[in-house]
Amino acid sequence: MKIRTAATLAIMALGASMATAQNSNQGVSKTEITLGSIQDLSGPIAGFGKQVRLGMMLRVDEINEQGGVNGRKIKLIVEDSAYDPKKAVLAAQKLVNQDKIFAMVGHIGTAQNMAAMPVQFEKNVINFFPVTAAREMYEPFHRLKYSFAATYYDQMRTAVPKLVKDKGAKKVCTMYQDDEFGLEVMRGAEAGLKAAGMDLAEKTSYKRGATDFSSQIARLKSSGCDMVVLGTIIRETIGAIAEARKTGYNPTFIGSSAAYTDLIHKLGGKAMDGFYAAHTAQHPYLDETSQPIRFWANKYKTKFNEDPTVFSVYGYQLIDSFLAASQKAGPNLNTESFIKAMDTMVIPADMFGSPESKFGPKKRLGNELSRLSQLQDARWKVVSDYVKN
Repeated sequence: MKIRTAATLAIMALGASMATAQNSNQGVSKTEITLGSIQDLSGPIAGFGKQVRLGMMLRVDEINEQGGVNGRKIKLIVEDSAYDPKKAVLAAQKLVNQDKIFAMVGHIGTAQNMAAMPVQFEKNVINFFPVTAAREMYEPFHRLKYSFAATYYDQMRTAVPKLVKDKGAKKVCTMYQDDEFGLEVMRGAEAGLKAAGMDLAEKTSYKRGATDFSSQIARLKSSGCDMVVLGTIIRETIGAIAEARKTGYNPTFIGSSAAYTDLIHKLGGKAMDGFYAAHTAQHPYLDETSQPIRFWANKYKTKFNEDPTVFSVYGYQLIDSFLAASQKAGPNLNTESFIKAMDTMVIPADMFGSPESKFGPKKRLGNELSRLSQLQDARWKVVSDYVKN
């Protein structure tokens, strides 16, 4: 029995090895590299998904106009998950098995990525720079995982105690989405406060898709917290802060990079002023004082007839990084040559203010640093440099 089991395992290992070898250049032809991406185009964060998609398209169009990468044009196929992990799995199955993508790029959402990655990894398809700052995007280590964003956990672990000190806060609470994303924000805040000799005084959560936060805000208000950590995205951030303002409750609100978006003040109005959020790249305003950002933002506006956002920047940046690694991998592009290139990759600081990113054979997260911005008169203002761990 033991001998048969060992033989069976050996055959399975050989089969997996052969599958990996057979799929090492899936999605790569003499003239084209096929990439896949899963976005929320119809669900609760469709605003983000659309922006990431347009940012990716801008960089893809630029490189294709220049002749592509080592003579290969980029073909980008985008599927909609509606921010539903089950739909993300179906989208991943289509992209991996039917469209034969070389890599999954910029897939948005924590739970969605976690659901889709097994589908990809079974066929040796890289998960490149997902648009989520969850630790699961690079932990546990997997050769096919590459992440670019300082994690929600580290953002809150460093930013919350800094803001507590700056504001002289005495009591910190949290309201978070009851899933992998929200829990990471809560855990980061908890760890940062613990290191500063404090604890979260109150915790309250909500289910993904919720629209009424009156009970949560009432609970936080009654606890007397003067700072609230929000593990929220767009409408939940707006809903929570608006409810607090309506009841005369005005603590310091701080969120993660998931809430660093122009949609907060565009949809939430003046009530959102004073809200803090962690981030890396900065929002690209059309009248930005930085000439390179201003030029890029107006190019985007001309092409798509709408203002760019920081999520547009994420889409542009992640495709740019993929192109740089593909170029470095050389004309014989496959999974192994791409990984070899990424394992010595250094992505320099860019015009959007993102810090330098470095990767290695055992380093799958490029950057661990974040900084803070605050909404002031319906505009994001950078208020801190990168917070060191």
